[in-house]
Amino acid sequence: MTILQRPRFGLVLPNRGVVTGTITVEEMLTLARQAEDGGWDSVWVGDSLLAKPRLDALVLLGALATHTKRVRLGPASFTSTPLRNALQLAFQWCSLDVMAQGRMIFNASQGTSGHSGGAFTNEYETFRVEPSSRMRRMEEAIEILRLTSAREHVSYEGEYNRFSEVTVLPRPLQQPLPIWISTGTDPRKPKMTARALRRVANYADGWMAIRRTPELFASNLADIRRYAHEGGRVLRDDFEACLFLDININDDREQAFKECKQFLEKYYGLEFSREIIEMQVAFGSPQACIERIREFMRVGATTFTLRIIGPGTQRQFERISREVLPAFA
Repeated sequence: MTILQRPRFGLVLPNRGVVTGTITVEEMLTLARQAEDGGWDSVWVGDSLLAKPRLDALVLLGALATHTKRVRLGPASFTSTPLRNALQLAFQWCSLDVMAQGRMIFNASQGTSGHSGGAFTNEYETFRVEPSSRMRRMEEAIEILRLTSAREHVSYEGEYNRFSEVTVLPRPLQQPLPIWISTGTDPRKPKMTARALRRVANYADGWMAIRRTPELFASNLADIRRYAHEGGRVLRDDFEACLFLDININDDREQAFKECKQFLEKYYGLEFSREIIEMQVAFGSPQACIERIREFMRVGATTFTLRIIGPGTQRQFERISREVLPAFA
């Protein structure tokens, strides 16, 4: 009999709601404090610059660093990594880790080419960044963060970033800083998938995935471990395999489905089939959501970042905290 370890749970705050009028800053900070008091392990924020306007991730994380004491904090995921100045981002992240007393998780992402809705083409044009460069820009940002957070008087010579004899202060409390990479790979594109998973194997301390079946999650995780071994890297025992999972608690499963479909199509400006929603969302009764989470635990997921979708965020948060998380205590 396999004994499953207790997973960690993170709450994703809806910082885009400040723009759409569905939540206030104070309500988000209150949710974060409630999550900390309610036994959640981490709090996450969404990220985008112009494509999907929202309260800036770095600014909100700074506020969360001073409004919480225990939960870990991070972006889920940092899709603007290729668009931000890598050295400045490293400086900002080191300062955040000091403010948070060593609780930050850098969760890098190469961003998207536009298949997930939003004005991504215009965003990249505005920042004068060629979309095809975003993978290497993300890698350089990770390399620069690792370098500047660990040493002083450092130099770097990359394709998009160059500097000499730079010291970033204050130094982060965590040594080394935990760095994850998010992927949203398409199994119909095996070469791109392999490159993305090799990047996780080479660079990351953790992996966050979205829109996976349990079978695909298991296959991706096995590939990450195999690629790391082939590259001579031993993944640490605390390597985190995280699933970003939308959630909607409703005892009426069909009503939950309707709420999920309405939310996702409005949020992304795209049509969502039932097949995709059932892959991306845990919805229905608390027991149905518990079973969905357990499916991924059985194939190696160690962490779940939960984004509440649909109406009644506070009510759903309370039900998740009261009726779902205790099943994994």
